[in-house]
Amino acid sequence: MLPKPQTPAGVAAQIRRALQGGGPVKHAAAVQRFLPPESKSAAGRTADLRRASRQFRREIRSEHELDFLIQVADQLFCGGVAEEKIAAVFLLENLEREFGDSEFTLFESWLDRIHGWADHDSLVHDLIAPLVIAKPRRVKTVMGWAKSPNRWRRRAACVALIRGTRRKMFFPEIRNLCDCLLADEDDMVQKGLGWLLRETAKFDAGRTAPYLMRMRERAPRLVLRTACETLPDEVKRRVLSPASLRRKTKARAR
Repeated sequence: MLPKPQTPAGVAAQIRRALQGGGPVKHAAAVQRFLPPESKSAAGRTADLRRASRQFRREIRSEHELDFLIQVADQLFCGGVAEEKIAAVFLLENLEREFGDSEFTLFESWLDRIHGWADHDSLVHDLIAPLVIAKPRRVKTVMGWAKSPNRWRRRAACVALIRGTRRKMFFPEIRNLCDCLLADEDDMVQKGLGWLLRETAKFDAGRTAPYLMRMRERAPRLVLRTACETLPDEVKRRVLSPASLRRKTKARAR
């Protein structure tokens, strides 16, 4: 058990020692969370980390208010250790009903502490995206990230809309985002945009497939190929067909 009288910094330090010191979370490589499902051992380690983080949360909240828990997570989401950062996300996940604008602003500031795609996607998909759904006007802030020189903010503009697009939200914003990011040469941004379009096509194929046909000549192959993964084979072939692309290019040249 955590000692009861603690500062947020003290509790965060104790969690760090627990993550480093042994037990079921010693090798909890949370970056594996986003790898394919066949990686069962990785999933098990992530599950250990999530269980440990939830136990920490129960102990903290038995003695302290929500703000104290957020401060602990803020302490953990620093430095270069992905495991600690994802533990911070696990401390706060599924609490979006208790969060407001100040928490959204805090989580946005964490984007400047990102060191890799694993801690990025955990933060954006599990903490920021639910808050965008809860208050859709926050999408204006998200759209602003697409113009940032920071690659992780540009990727965040894509990942933050994934939960919403699964509810058929934000389609106009997604089109605008594509217009802004299709020329982006950063592979992390391209993969994020492809992921967003894939989920949009999965849950709203009626609007997405025609849009892909219109924008495919401008889209990087990585983005287009990822976007088509959930479409029916016939539609996928039309979107990806090099012959069709060449015919349209020649016709436009005439």
